[in-house]
Amino acid sequence: MLFKTTIDVPHASFEISHAQKGMAIGSCFTTNIGNRLLAAKFPILVNPLGTVYNPVSIAQTIDLLLGEIPFDEQQIFFANDVWQSYYLHTSFSSVNKQEVLQSFNNVRNEFLKRFQSVDYLFLTLGTAWVYELNETKQIVNNCHKTPASQFNRRKLSVEECVSILGKSIARLRRKNPDLHVIFTVSPIRHWKDGAHENQVSKATLFLAIDELQKTAKNIGYFPAYELLMDDLRDYRFYDEDMLHPSATAVEYIWETFSKTYFSKETIGLISQIGAIHKAIEHRPFNAESSLYKTFIQNTLRDCETLSKENPFLDFSKDITILQQKL
Repeated sequence: MLFKTTIDVPHASFEISHAQKGMAIGSCFTTNIGNRLLAAKFPILVNPLGTVYNPVSIAQTIDLLLGEIPFDEQQIFFANDVWQSYYLHTSFSSVNKQEVLQSFNNVRNEFLKRFQSVDYLFLTLGTAWVYELNETKQIVNNCHKTPASQFNRRKLSVEECVSILGKSIARLRRKNPDLHVIFTVSPIRHWKDGAHENQVSKATLFLAIDELQKTAKNIGYFPAYELLMDDLRDYRFYDEDMLHPSATAVEYIWETFSKTYFSKETIGLISQIGAIHKAIEHRPFNAESSLYKTFIQNTLRDCETLSKENPFLDFSKDITILQQKL
């Protein structure tokens, strides 16, 4: 007897490897997957301007990095005793106006230096609901606790989502025509929008992705939403707020993502990198024992071996930490 609906996700025709550069933009689910890729030493830029949830904010992040949207003092305002921008996460806010500009420029310069020509783009759409500033009609990436009376809340249409995302993807493809895009819809429910409004919002995102797949090449879809809602389908796979996936659920989705986009060789390499991280985090009973010193030396040797076999991997920080333990 079957007691669950298992989703069979076929292996993708496009594989992600450590030799490719990637960028991940979107909801906090993007941050979960993106940080796992970073920990496994994939060269990827994760939510460079902060977590964003709707298609317009995702597109604006791409366009800001590409310079399609100018960013100067006019995009910065003073409120709640700090300088901030509706385009940026609160981590960019500062009591110094120039620091906001400098922080943005640092991120953009890193993008231009290392990631402007990306091989794959991982986008997680969270909601179709947006907040539009009444004064300028700008759809904001972050409200920064500005009074709600200053915004118009509305739902994007499928056509708007397709248009804005399609244009931003096309701009990235000027640098790399073979750019692969992986869409997901966040399994996290936006309960503050209301149960029905959340479902309508998610449906809008699904329809937009479907249209984009029909109109452009190399656009794939990973069913993170379905894995939680239809495969796991139980509140024991949710966090305490009953809205976010639990650590177990995220692990399950990550394992499925790995099987979908990684080769057996890449999965093996991830395992070796993980073993090194575990060795670094290991807390010995006696750090001065010869046994532990040998353990560290063997781990250093593993780092050096993997570096030689995979010159695109950077173990410099790991080696420094290990050498300090000797």
